[in-house]
Amino acid sequence: MKTAFLFPGQGSQFVGMGKDICEVYPEARAVFEEANEVLGQDIKRLCFEGPDKELGLTINTQPAILTVSTAILRVLQKGRLRADFVSGHSLGEYSALVAAEVLSFTDAVKTVRSRAQFMQTSVKEGNGAMAAVLGWPKEKIVNLFKILGIEGQVFIANENCLGQIVIAGEKDPVEGFIAEAKKAGAKRCIILDVSVPSHCPLMKRAGELLQEHLDTIQIKAPQIPVISNVDAKIINRQDEIRPSLVRQISSVLRWEESMRFLIARGVKLFVEIGPGKVLSNLLRRIDNQAQTLAIGDLDGLEKYLNLQT
Repeated sequence: MKTAFLFPGQGSQFVGMGKDICEVYPEARAVFEEANEVLGQDIKRLCFEGPDKELGLTINTQPAILTVSTAILRVLQKGRLRADFVSGHSLGEYSALVAAEVLSFTDAVKTVRSRAQFMQTSVKEGNGAMAAVLGWPKEKIVNLFKILGIEGQVFIANENCLGQIVIAGEKDPVEGFIAEAKKAGAKRCIILDVSVPSHCPLMKRAGELLQEHLDTIQIKAPQIPVISNVDAKIINRQDEIRPSLVRQISSVLRWEESMRFLIARGVKLFVEIGPGKVLSNLLRRIDNQAQTLAIGDLDGLEKYLNLQT
């Protein structure tokens, strides 16, 4: 059975994530210790104890989720369990690159910390916003952008699944769009609890800074095919990685298309590695025939391990 490992992004975090796995598996503990040493911060305490507000800061959330996902991955690797493909949602793409041996964990955790800083400084706090629009197709959303005259201020950011589109942009136009979309019959519009408007042109400066950082770290050829967020296709070559990551920060995240790409290539089992079940839930909306398994806690991990024996 062809398998894909999927790695979640920002928004999946919760206080206590990874704790039960870390208590049982030394491989997982070693990842937390490495993160603590590399960042000079107690990531383990932050993940296990919070507080929630501190964990929710972009500069903390991104390295924390990467650390938890990699800790779980190391347990699977100890059991020689691999996937046919890997993919990650936004921040999760860095976990996928660790799984594919493109990035070392040390370089990845440094990079996502820097990425978070670049994102935070590219737009003044309070000037940007993101919102999930449920029940409307992309075309209808874009048409309302035109009617309201907010093209160039608000953008499609994530194409997660049919009926779930995320928009990003300047705060006032995003809020104005939501008010008008509700009047026009949108099923639901939800302002997201994020501090930066990801995956839109407002992050162009963050991309330039990220490019400079990526030029300082070692990037290897993928040992497992990686599905890019930006192009929804396999990244085959080493020289494709940096440009893809730079474009990802300010471009539409094509998640539904990425998952349909994998389904078309015969993937039957999608294993979500990291906190929460966001990607498993999205996948069931993309294709209700797809088999999913979330490994975000000890029960999920041991269930998967038992399936492989």
